[in-house]
Amino acid sequence: MPPLARLFLALSMLALSIIVPTTAQCQQTDKPSDSEPLARLAYDTSAATQRGDLRHVCFAVTRDGGYEIIRSIFEKPTEYLRGQISKDQFQELKRLLSSKQFRSQSGTFAGLIRQDSESFRAEMPTPLKQRADGTYILPPAEAWRLEWLNADDAAPFPDSIGKVVNWLKSFEPKNGKEFSYTEFPDVCPSGGMRLIQPTIASNDQR
Repeated sequence: MPPLARLFLALSMLALSIIVPTTAQCQQTDKPSDSEPLARLAYDTSAATQRGDLRHVCFAVTRDGGYEIIRSIFEKPTEYLRGQISKDQFQELKRLLSSKQFRSQSGTFAGLIRQDSESFRAEMPTPLKQRADGTYILPPAEAWRLEWLNADDAAPFPDSIGKVVNWLKSFEPKNGKEFSYTEFPDVCPSGGMRLIQPTIASNDQR
């Protein structure tokens, strides 16, 4: 083989060795990690609402079933616990969150509360889409969000939301480890509803 041809072949192989790992690295970087958030959920009731002992809960879960929960139960200190969801519980939660009925809800934002209320919020990252070459399209910064306020039972939760709320109410963080809020400040969904009492609403009109 002529010296010039050998030199060209060597340069081509060197270039290929550089390009191929870089592509593989991009695929690895774009692929969703199991430690990334799957959902952040929150449920709240007003003090006057007789719906059990649960007053407030924020729940964050990752794609591999790791969770953090902040929970306030009537006449008990607020709990800050983290751990791993059991396989059966995790499969059930993913089924509820991915249902067509749940993801098609648009929410209700009626904010006038005369006596009592309960509210639900959900925040879920936009699913990644895979390209033909195997790499992933990173989702936009804006996540999918759902907010529903049931003020004075005027807007009861739809069945799909009610099932998620029931899951939150029944979840018991067995063997959960305590954490401080500063360690995991993003347990609750971002943003939130503005809950307006009639007295505040009248003051706003002045």
